[in-house]
Order: sequence, then C-alpha cells, then structure tokens
Amino acid sequence: MSDSPAGRLQELFEGHRLTPTQRRIAHCMVRRAADVPFLSSVELAELAGVSQPSVTRFAVALGFDGYPALRKHLREVTPGEPAPTTGTPYNEYQQAVQAEIENLRHLCELLADPAPVERAGRLLAASRPLPVLGLRAASSQARGFAYFAGKVHPDVRLLDEGGSMLTDRIDAAVRAGASALLCFALPRHPREVVESLQYARSSGLTVVTVADSAFAPVARHSDLLIPAAVGTGLAFDTACAPMLLGRVLLEAMCDGLPDAQARLEEFDAGAAARGLFVE
Repeated sequence: MSDSPAGRLQELFEGHRLTPTQRRIAHCMVRRAADVPFLSSVELAELAGVSQPSVTRFAVALGFDGYPALRKHLREVTPGEPAPTTGTPYNEYQQAVQAEIENLRHLCELLADPAPVERAGRLLAASRPLPVLGLRAASSQARGFAYFAGKVHPDVRLLDEGGSMLTDRIDAAVRAGASALLCFALPRHPREVVESLQYARSSGLTVVTVADSAFAPVARHSDLLIPAAVGTGLAFDTACAPMLLGRVLLEAMCDGLPDAQARLEEFDAGAAARGLFVE
C-alpha cells in the first residue's frame, strides 16, 4: 500500500467502475487527500462541483453505507490533521499558485515509486518512430515534449492536429515500426483523442498517457497512465504538473537511449557553429 494519503485514495478507487460524476469526485478527493477525511459531504460536493446526493451515491458505489462510513474509513487509513490555513488570506492569483504547488506535491509523492516512469521511459526509447499525441489544450505539452525528445531520439513524430489525417499518421507510424505512442490528455478531453487511443491500441501500439487524473476518460484506452493534476482556479486551466511530468519522462527516456548524450553534444556543436543562440 502507498504511504501517501493520495496513494491510499487511489487504491481505494481502483477496481470500481465510476460514472463521470463519480470520477470527478474521486479526482477532487485525490487532489485534497490531506483534507478529505475532515470534510462534510456538503463541503466535498462544493469542492467537486457536484450535488450532495452525488457524494452519497459515490460512497455507496465504493461499498460503504454512506458518506459518514466512507469518511470514518478515511480517517482510519489516512490519519492526520487538515492542512493549516494561513493567517493572511490569499488573493485569487495567489490561490492559483498555491493550488499548483499542491499539484506538484502530489506529483512528488507519486514519483516516490519511480517504476512507472522508468517503464514508460523504456517503452518510449524503444519505439522507432515515436508518435507523440496531444490535441487542443494538450497540444503545447505534446509539442514541448517532441521538441526536446527530437534532440536525443532518432525519429519523433508530433501528432497535434486532429481530423481524418490523424488515423493516417498513426498508420504510417505503425508501418514504420512504432511500438509505443505517448499521449498528453488534458481537460476538456476531446472525443477524438479517446478514439485515437483506442485505434492506436487496436493497431498494436502500447499507449503511455500523461493525464490530469487516473480517472480521465482516456484511462481505459491506456496501457500505462501517469496522472498529473491541472489547476482549475483561473478562467483557463494551468498545467505545471503535466509539463514537469513530461520533462521527467524525457529524462527516463534518455536513460534508455545509450547515445542520448552524444546526440546532445552533437546538437550543441552544430548550434554553436551556426550561431543559433545568443549567448
């Protein structure tokens, strides 16, 4: 069992078929793992943006008589105190930053077990070519990963535009020898991403996914999903944790590429010869 409150919650939810509303509650609970044992059903419903009866039904779906029984169980398996509040209230911008700091703390706890990231790194390093998928909100994450990965991996193929050509490009990658696909999936989740992952797996690709939650719609179409929460306190979501997880996956992939350092040095030499960067 994981030693972190978030990890214990993840284990509690595993094996249950949750509705989209229930996945939203579960995601909220993981993000607020330290506070959840001390929240009322009304408070949890407000945080998750659902109705109080939905929280009760969620507890029953997990096998408890109701939310009080679930909360009692959480207090037994995740003992502790709710996070202290600061004496000076944060403004809305500071609250957004604090939420992202908390997301990074959760990611840090997750990475205490490096096995999933190490496995992902080996899968990505071995795939020639390596397709990297990210549409709409996730396109910048995919593009950033592909940019840096291209410095060390011999054949990275960015898939950041949807449409009928997307399936063709997956087919082309498979014909060229691809064995894995990396997907960045962030809310709101385009239906096309879910369909593309389903198609990629049916074509024989192993799907590695970075998503905002282990309960995201792409989860059932991923062979290996590593979650990194997004911030929701501003008008548009913030994605510091998914970006950092992408860099961590790059590091793990480099560990699986014996010539990664040589490729980087070759790039730096070429960049210097061309005067590419201003020093």
